[in-house]
Amino acid sequence: MDFLKDYWWLVPIVLIVSSGLFTINQGTIGVITRLGKYAGVKRAGLNWKIPFIDQIDKRVSIQNRSVELEFQAVTIDQANVYFKSMLLYAVQNENEDTIRKVAFKFISDKDLMQALVRTIEGNIRAFVATKRQSEILGLRRDIVEFVKEHVDASLEEWGYHLLDLQINDITFDQAIIESMSKVVASTNLKAAAENEGQALLITKTKAAEAEGNAIKIAAEAERQAAQLRGQGVALFREEVAKGMSQAAEQMKQANLDTNVILFSMWTEAIKNFAEYGKGNVIFLDGSATGMQKTMEQLMAMTQLDKK
Repeated sequence: MDFLKDYWWLVPIVLIVSSGLFTINQGTIGVITRLGKYAGVKRAGLNWKIPFIDQIDKRVSIQNRSVELEFQAVTIDQANVYFKSMLLYAVQNENEDTIRKVAFKFISDKDLMQALVRTIEGNIRAFVATKRQSEILGLRRDIVEFVKEHVDASLEEWGYHLLDLQINDITFDQAIIESMSKVVASTNLKAAAENEGQALLITKTKAAEAEGNAIKIAAEAERQAAQLRGQGVALFREEVAKGMSQAAEQMKQANLDTNVILFSMWTEAIKNFAEYGKGNVIFLDGSATGMQKTMEQLMAMTQLDKK
């Protein structure tokens, strides 16, 4: 108690000094003003400011932020296009100059958000206004690149930068959607009919080619078979003629009548017809005159073969 009585004046000093202590959370940077004027920044952790003179004007978050956008644009052919997108942005860096921009460019985060959203929407509307309704669905990437190119400069002036812009959904008026559905359906039907017709044409073409090849192969086989049959008959006749000539020559050398050969061939032929016939009727003139006439014909053939 005596100590407090003797050093009571230390109590207000400790209270004043301790009142200047404060903490900054991780991911946040404190902006200090001194008598209303910018005095510097304080990083995460325990910090101290001059009591009653320095003030924590703002706590600037350097973490990523996101916002969802829903807005409407009009194409050059007066079609309404509805966008749903997601915007991801953050403070450009942790430099003191950048933090100073972020702290004092806008009165509040609400004003920053309004300016940012309106800038993004305005750039997308300006891009869509130069395109036709039928082109929009295929231009998502072009829209994002256009917005980044035109918005980055403004955001840098505010101390921010655009991390990502995703266009999640693009829709049109119900009448346009129904019309597009009919066009897609008719296009699909047309494509299916064309594919079916093409397949049928290919099938018929292949069948015709196969049939033509089969006919060619059959004709070639028949031609070769006929040629072989002709060659066989010719060889048979040639061999028969050679045999008859040799037999006739040998009979002459033996002083025998060559008509015996012809008679033998005549009888052998009749015997062969009787043994191997398949039921067909063959008319032969068995009279002496008929046999004589046949013999003369065979002798004439022999004379021709000799020549």
